[in-house]
Amino acid sequence: MEKAKNFCLPDKDGKMHCLEDFKGKWVVLYFYPKDNTSGCTREAKDFSQLKEEFEKLGAVIIGISKDSPKSHQKFVEKHSLSILLLSDENHKVIEDYQAWGKKKMYGREYFGVIRSTFLIDPDGNIVKAWRNVKVKDHANEVLKTLKELL
Repeated sequence: MEKAKNFCLPDKDGKMHCLEDFKGKWVVLYFYPKDNTSGCTREAKDFSQLKEEFEKLGAVIIGISKDSPKSHQKFVEKHSLSILLLSDENHKVIEDYQAWGKKKMYGREYFGVIRSTFLIDPDGNIVKAWRNVKVKDHANEVLKTLKELL
């Protein structure tokens, strides 16, 4: 089992949060490409709607993108999101979790965030990783996996 790499990143208000702050809890850590795009909005809303269920199971949800804290602030307000979003503008943490790579859109290749989710146990181990995530039903799938592990 792989240990999750610690990190400290700012939230929408510039307050720093470190992964080690959540020791003793399950962590759903998900990386997404961009605030206010259709897939990312759907994913953030889905996780927000299930937040209470995750909390009952002792889990927190953390979303990370390379958007700025100010962008996260607007995103959260516009869509009434209740989950913690962190900003990784230089994409170091995104790269540490191998969620940064070559993508293709409209025949054009570029580097960006590869939608990925990691389920981290209370001891800081990655127990499940989803790569190249399809948004539809993903939050439910993560919840189901967590319930199976408990």
